[in-house]
Parts: sequence; structure tokens; C-alpha cells
Amino acid sequence: MSNLREALEKLKLASTDSTTDSTEGNLDCLLSALAHNNTEASRKMQEMGILPLLPNLLNPQSSCTPKVANIIAEMAKNEFMRSPCVEAGLIPPLVQLLNSTDQEVLLQTGRALGNICYDSQSSKEQFASTNIAEELVRLFQKQTEHEKKEMIFEVLAPLAENDVIKLQLVEAGLVECLLEVVGQTVDGEREEDIAQLKTASDLMVLLLLGDESMQKLFEGGKGSVFQRVLSWIPSHNHQLQLAGALAIANFARNDGNCIHMVDTGIVQKLLDLLDRHVEEGNVTVQHAALSALRNLAIPVVNKSKMLSAGVADVVLKFLQSEMPPVQFKLLGTLRMLIDTQAEAAEQLGTNGKLVERLVEWCEAKDHAGVMGESNRLLSALIRHSKSKEVVRTVIQKGGVKHLVTMATSEHMIMQNEALVALGLIAALDLVAAEKDFVGSSLVSVLHKLLSDERSAPEIKYNSMILICAVMGSEPLSKEVQSLAFIDVVSKLRAHENKTVSHQASLTEQRLTAQS
Repeated sequence: MSNLREALEKLKLASTDSTTDSTEGNLDCLLSALAHNNTEASRKMQEMGILPLLPNLLNPQSSCTPKVANIIAEMAKNEFMRSPCVEAGLIPPLVQLLNSTDQEVLLQTGRALGNICYDSQSSKEQFASTNIAEELVRLFQKQTEHEKKEMIFEVLAPLAENDVIKLQLVEAGLVECLLEVVGQTVDGEREEDIAQLKTASDLMVLLLLGDESMQKLFEGGKGSVFQRVLSWIPSHNHQLQLAGALAIANFARNDGNCIHMVDTGIVQKLLDLLDRHVEEGNVTVQHAALSALRNLAIPVVNKSKMLSAGVADVVLKFLQSEMPPVQFKLLGTLRMLIDTQAEAAEQLGTNGKLVERLVEWCEAKDHAGVMGESNRLLSALIRHSKSKEVVRTVIQKGGVKHLVTMATSEHMIMQNEALVALGLIAALDLVAAEKDFVGSSLVSVLHKLLSDERSAPEIKYNSMILICAVMGSEPLSKEVQSLAFIDVVSKLRAHENKTVSHQASLTEQRLTAQS
């Protein structure tokens, strides 16, 4: 450490008097300390005040510059060093160095910038106020060598996570550069072509995650970028299919875009893509295409069009998938499609294989997302169809107990969906459901929900509706009476929510009449 201290003292002199010949030797000493124990050496250097010396040493004309940039890159591998690097004013001189023609300077500068902004929100915000987007795009346009392009990609990827920089990159013409890379590498078989294609298409999708940059590229569905991305979906290249489907999922983040895309035939392209991946398909492509369909199905006007196009039938082909990400998106897509669509809900809700699979997935405790979505779809089939046949199918396949469990979920929206579905089951076929209601302790679940002060007004209201509905069953009405529901319900007559207090009065009358 004494060597380190000595080297730093000499650097202090060198930063004010750049004629010092020993500067390179001192920099080598620092690099050697970083190579030996990066974290400890970085901490010591920061304590000894090296960072404020470095901007002056980043001189484009100096032979020491690549080593200074290398030191910054090495120190910025440590998370605790990233903000201090920004605060020491290192970003502007590093950005300027991107104009250098010296390949070693460019390489080390790229590493330094990439490491400083890696996973650091504050440094990305600082970058947004520089002209780094333009500099990087200009540099990228000039590069022919694979390694140099990769280096720029490594700086671009973390920067492009910031929405302001996304827009700057789009405005600086990065998208055109990326499309050019895709065009040059799509048929390439060399490893570097495959790597560049992946990086360029991934970066393209990343740019679309920003709302402003996405709308700018969509251009009302007439944008040349949007049209190019559409052409990726029928491609034979899995990487491009994936990027194309993810891009559509990102463009489909607002209703206007979704409606336009469905009206211009994007659904058929996605269905054709999914059909190609049914047997032994590529899981990431399946997941991306299903994500796109799910988003497109959100606007009400799209649902019937997508159902007519056969979306539900193609999605059902993936019912046997053992991949949780695919299962999750499949469930979400079907749930979006049947929302407010009674006929489709009835058709799917009487599909024994589908309901059987949903009941199976309702027990997927290792995959909370799949479990939650299965429950929600099971409930949605009943709520949107209001069909006795659907209710019968759910009862026969053993779904009732899962809906009762769902009513105890920590998410209010799921509790409510479960209670409404259970209310419909009780109203449409109480006799058939009676055994399952008793076996799953429905009445005591409702007692807990009504007694719990934290239960939302909708939960209390729907729980009381359900209590009234099950009073037509002898064993269930006995359970209700044995749990002294009247006490709980009479308290709710004073509830601040008028709908709840009114329903409490009606429920109390019903319970009193049957006691």
C-alpha cells in the first residue's frame, strides 16, 4: 500500500505538470494494485483522492490516456465506485475521447463508460445530459470491425435502459444502424454474425420499452421501422422471430396501437409463427408471441376480431406445455380474450381438457404466477359466461375448492373475482356444488372475511350475497347458523359504505327468517 500512496502522490504532481515522465510507471503501479485486489485497491484509491486527478489526465493527446481509462474501467467494476466516478466529472472527458482514432483509447474508454453506467441509475441520468447518444451512434456508423461494434454495444445496452437516453438514441439514428446490422448478419453463419444479430435485435427491443421512443418508431403504424420489424416475424431465423414478436408486444402497449395492428392483419402473422413452434418449439418464441397476443387482446374492440381469427384455438395447442413462462402467458391471453365475451367464455368453459388443466395448474405451488392466472381464468370462465354448463364442468373437474381458496388471496381483485364466481355457482347449481362448498369450508371462509375489519367493502358485499345464496342448502344453512353470522352481519348495518350497510340489512332479514 505504501507503493500505492507514493504512486498517487506522484500522480498529483503529474496532473498539474504533464511533462512528468514517470506518469506511466505510476499508472502501471495502480493497475497492478487493481489486478491484485480490485475492491481493496479501489477503496484505498478513493480514500486517497485519486478520482479528482483523473479528468486532467484524460488528455486525447497523451500516451497515458488508455491506461487512465483502463484504471477508471477497473475501479468502476465496483458498484460503490460508480457514483463517485460521475461526481468526479469523468463522464464529459470520457465522452470526448470517443472521437479518438486510437483503437486502444476507444476500447478502454468504452469499457470505462460501460462499467460506470452498469446498473447505476444516477450515472445514467448524468449521461442523459451529455451528447453521448450522438457520439456513440456516430462512432458506431464509422466502425467496420466486429470487436469495436461489440464494445459500443456494451456501452449502449446499459445506457438504453434510461428512457431519456432511449429517445436520444432513436433521434440520433441508432435504429437505422441496428437494422443495417440485422440485414448484414441475418444469413451469416459465423459466430460473430450470430452474436451481432442477437445484440442488435435485443437492443432494438430495448429501445421500444420507452413510451416516447416506441411511439416515435410506430409512427401511427406507418413507420418504416415498424414495417421492418413486422417482416421479422415470418423469418426463418429464431432470433429475429423472437425480436419481432417482442417488438409487437412492446408496440401493443396502448389501445390505439393495438387496434391499428389488429386491423392490419398482425394477428395472422403471430398465429402462423406459433403454429411453427407447436411441436418441440422454441420456448422463448412461444412466450414472446403469446405476450404479443395477450397485449393485443386488451382493447374490447379487438377481442371478437381475434376470437374470429381463431386465436383461442391456436393458443389451446400449447395446453400441454410444461414450461411455466408459456403456461403463464397462455392463461393471460385466454383471460384477456374472454373478458366480456360470453359465447367464447362458454365455449372454453365447457372444454373439459382446458378446465382439467386449469385445476391442475391451480395447485402449481412452485409457480405462483401460473397458479394465480389459472385461478383467475377459472373464475373468468364462470363470470363472463354465467352458464350452468360451465359451472357444471368446473364442479365436475374439481375446481370449486380452488375458487374458495382464491377468496382468501392477499390480492383484493382476486378475492373479489373468486366471490363473484362462487356466487354464480351457488345461484346456478347449488345442489351440485353443495358437497364441495362443505368440503372446502366455504362458510367459515366467509365468516372470516366478514369479521375481518381489513376486508374491502366489495369483499364484504359479495360475501353477504354468497351467504344468502347458500342458505338454500340445508347443510350450509346449518353451518351459517352455528357460526352466529347474525352478530357479524348486524354490525355491518352501521358500515360507512351504503351498499354494504344496505346488503347487511337484507342479509340479516334473510338469516332471521331462516333461523
